[in-house]
Amino acid sequence: MSFSKISQIIALSEKEHLPLWQIILEDDLKENNYTKEFSLSKMEKMLDAMIQADKEYSPELRSHSGLSGGDGAKLETFRKQENRLIGTFLTLVMEKAVKMGESNACMKRIVAAPTAGSCGVIPAVLLSYYEYKKPPKEKIIQALYIAAGIGQIIANTASISGAEGGCQAEIGSASSMAAAALTFLENGTNEQIVTASALAMKNMLGLTCDPVAGLVEVPCIKRNVSGAVNAITSCQMAIAGIKSAIPADEVFESMERIGNLIPPCLKETSQDGLATTPTAQIITAKILN
Repeated sequence: MSFSKISQIIALSEKEHLPLWQIILEDDLKENNYTKEFSLSKMEKMLDAMIQADKEYSPELRSHSGLSGGDGAKLETFRKQENRLIGTFLTLVMEKAVKMGESNACMKRIVAAPTAGSCGVIPAVLLSYYEYKKPPKEKIIQALYIAAGIGQIIANTASISGAEGGCQAEIGSASSMAAAALTFLENGTNEQIVTASALAMKNMLGLTCDPVAGLVEVPCIKRNVSGAVNAITSCQMAIAGIKSAIPADEVFESMERIGNLIPPCLKETSQDGLATTPTAQIITAKILN
């Protein structure tokens, strides 16, 4: 990507009087020498793969470790009940986030968005919106360009790897990308889109990567739910007119510094955190044996 900061994309969008997603699309065409038709077709295939993964979720599937499977179905049942504190849309988002994470753990086909460990966040938010509000498919594809642009800036500025930056780099990045995409879908301004991405990331700063038995299951799958819900609340705050005191570019720069400060034992090595609790050690021993 030719941009190193979100502020550069915003400035060009305003100068050219083009929507943010189109600026990101044009950059993709230049960088990869794609035609517009090819790029749009490729992004649509990404969306179709997310939709297919969601449809093919099976409540009977269990991961090889036995740590995950079936929880997505529990949330689906819960969504159909009336004694909920949260609305149908948010419950649907939670359900899809878990289903996608479990599908990943059970070796089903998913879209790394931006990573396999955070694969549930963006699909949960965008597919739920697609089902709930029924916008044109083209609008969801445009939102994916927004998410991709934010994700590329984060990757260039900091990292999207848990081994490099902790879980803030995976779930945090996915949440920031989803928040921006959702704000676009809700007809937010460029400023609101960027604000949502900043608010979402700020809430995830410092999140460590401490998977039990070194697997992307515990606590990763449920963190996808937190990342998805965080994206929605960040979007709604931005739409309401709340602004981030710290600009998005500076938030992402902070994420890089924090990632460098997180010790290796809390960056996907399973050497501390939840991975070394007594229960986690029992789980790990069972899996290894």
